[in-house]
Amino acid sequence: MKEYDLLKRTFNFGISCLKYLRTLETNSENNLIRYQLGKSCTSIGANYEEAQAGSSKADFVNKVKIALREARETNYWLRILKELNDSKDNSLDLLIKESQELKNILGTIVVKTINK
Repeated sequence: MKEYDLLKRTFNFGISCLKYLRTLETNSENNLIRYQLGKSCTSIGANYEEAQAGSSKADFVNKVKIALREARETNYWLRILKELNDSKDNSLDLLIKESQELKNILGTIVVKTINK
């Protein structure tokens, strides 16, 4: 995958998550998750974007690792939402799948960069 493609993909994922959050019913649980998920889903792309300007290989890897941690957190919150809301909504399943794929991609980038 080209660097530009992943930048675009992480950006679009953040937007998709934020749009999904707009559809949630307002209650204390959803409000908590809305806040946490809103931060983590947008942080994936922000940290990957920042990694592109890393001052060294170590700096690049550090930023990608942060993006990976945020992807893991995002996947967690999405799964919580699925269980709490007993959602049959396919868009939530797609977000969970995409968060898993982003975790895998970012993890691979970290491993391959370290092993270079």
